[in-house]
Amino acid sequence: MFTHFTELVSSASGWAYAIVFLLSLLDAFLPVVPSETAVITAGVVAASGDLSLPLVVVAGASGAFAGDNVSYFLGRRFGGGIVDRFFSGPKARGRIDWATRQLRERGVQLILVGRFIPGGRTAVTLSAGLTRFSWRRFLAADAVAALVWALYAALLGYFGGRAFESEPWQGLLLALGIGFALGGVIELARHLRRRFG
Repeated sequence: MFTHFTELVSSASGWAYAIVFLLSLLDAFLPVVPSETAVITAGVVAASGDLSLPLVVVAGASGAFAGDNVSYFLGRRFGGGIVDRFFSGPKARGRIDWATRQLRERGVQLILVGRFIPGGRTAVTLSAGLTRFSWRRFLAADAVAALVWALYAALLGYFGGRAFESEPWQGLLLALGIGFALGGVIELARHLRRRFG
């Protein structure tokens, strides 16, 4: 993916921003889409000067924000049917139930944290729509969450790329490793908090 992405970026950098935007948008309601990987990769490419880091952040944040709002409105309009059809497994159903309970108790915090949990962002945004969480509050919290997420992923890639300028793929591996480790720590903390607190 990195080689293909960097080739695409080198030939037409405008497309790279569009790809980052599109993957970030789609990931909000299709958790298998590698948006975080795309933003991190774009950050690595920005470290070599082929992309603008601020534009990578804007593309990632605006895509995430737009996708989260699509997911919110899908939850609001078709929530019950979507949950029954796509979240029928016990683990998926548990995430939806957890998100619904948590939104009632600490909605803004959950929207901020949910953006960093793969699959969790989809459950949170759909649940926010499903439970008719205030859209104005959702917009404000999600704007902050999308910006912080895009900054985190792009800067992770950027500094990883700067650390390994001669071998940018090593910077990408380091950045992805840190990203996955952070995701794992967040999941572990969430699991421990649910179990003991």
